[in-house]
Amino acid sequence: MGALFPVLEAADDRVVLRVGAEALTAKALRARCVAHAHLLAANGAAPGSHVGVWTQPSIDTCVALIANAATGFVTVPIDPKLGARELGHIANDAKPVVTIAADVDAVKEKLAGVPVLRAVQSGAEDSVSWRQTDSAPLLVLYTSGTTGLPKGALLSASAVAFDLDGLAAAWAWTREDTIVHALPLFHVHGLVLGLFGALRRGGALHWFPKFEPVALASALGARRSVFFAVPTMYHRLSEAAASDQTIVEGLRAARLLVSGSAALPQRDQARIEQLTGKRVIERYGLTETLINTAVRAGSPFPPGSVGQPVDGVEVKLVDDARAPVAAGAMGEIAVRGPNVFLGYLNRPDATAAVLDADGWFFTGDLGTTDADGHVRIVGRRATDLIKCGGYKVGAGEVEAALLEHPLVREAAVVGRPDPDLGERIVAFVVTSAPVESKTLEDHVAALASPHKRPREVHFVAELPRNAMGKVVKSRLP
Repeated sequence: MGALFPVLEAADDRVVLRVGAEALTAKALRARCVAHAHLLAANGAAPGSHVGVWTQPSIDTCVALIANAATGFVTVPIDPKLGARELGHIANDAKPVVTIAADVDAVKEKLAGVPVLRAVQSGAEDSVSWRQTDSAPLLVLYTSGTTGLPKGALLSASAVAFDLDGLAAAWAWTREDTIVHALPLFHVHGLVLGLFGALRRGGALHWFPKFEPVALASALGARRSVFFAVPTMYHRLSEAAASDQTIVEGLRAARLLVSGSAALPQRDQARIEQLTGKRVIERYGLTETLINTAVRAGSPFPPGSVGQPVDGVEVKLVDDARAPVAAGAMGEIAVRGPNVFLGYLNRPDATAAVLDADGWFFTGDLGTTDADGHVRIVGRRATDLIKCGGYKVGAGEVEAALLEHPLVREAAVVGRPDPDLGERIVAFVVTSAPVESKTLEDHVAALASPHKRPREVHFVAELPRNAMGKVVKSRLP
């Protein structure tokens, strides 16, 4: 075992964290981590205790998240936008000893029975025991809770370290890279990859609490950078870049453009490549498994690919009985490796439903693989597998076809009960100009196949999305 964040053990004067106009060197961050550990100890927390972090837009939030992980506490990141019901559930389920907040007044009375402490703003020179990459819990990350109250996924320090090191190999990620992103810090993408990844690799993070295309582009052009974003952000950047050359230059200057958390429409991929000459690479993961597959930096990849398995991760596709499917066929993705979570907090029943005795985690995602092991995601098994007229159709395939129509800006596809077909394909679309339903239906039929044509098309002003930009299909009308 080694230190989770070696950069803190051998701290120097390099800037490792930047938020807005504020910046911290490795030495300053180390001192703040020490002070943080003393603050928690003085308020009844010990290494291994659950400690909440109210993820407000502040450099102090970043410090609290890093310090928890670096000094042995189990972090429960909390989305400040959660309602009273989910906040109460997290408080009762995770039972944090205390919660750290950059702005205590904003949290008062929202977490009943949980003391709230002001995040440290200065450092201490004492020594602490730095967290090693052991198999004990590091994070309790709550899932979106689309089917009932959210479940707390327990992730170990060793899983996080393994996965970040695997991505470092795939992306040639070194201490010379500055990660730039504007993602929230209560999910895997922004927290584990963006914040912990930058610290573990010994480089730096430039975090933007708010998505600002021009400011992000400027940061990308300022140093050797890697950009992490979700497809919605790339869509908005590509639209803004069409009339702003500074955004084009910023994207072009980045060493690597990485997209995740949802499928990147090929139209946006093509637009960015046309503007900048760079392709956006994708990766695929879940809260419970971190990142399973990734496109390798500098390697060719087919359109729509989320890459090949990260080194040390096994991936297979299975049918409804969890038996392997033939090559090229659509199936549920199952993964196994050191990246897989420890289980759901207080939910052995839910853990047993998705994790078998051989260590395979059944993701609920549908995908296909090619002869080279490139994975392509076509949707969620529960919501995106549509059984229409004897065919199995992945909603993602229909969405991808719709998004290739020049007037379609956004698309979401679901299956709805049908007395004749079993399920009919229903599309919800956001368009940039009026277009006939039949035009879109025929477009899908010609591009994909006739049995994948939508039987209904609904035009909406916007699609319901969560904080990571994923469409919440349960909220479609």
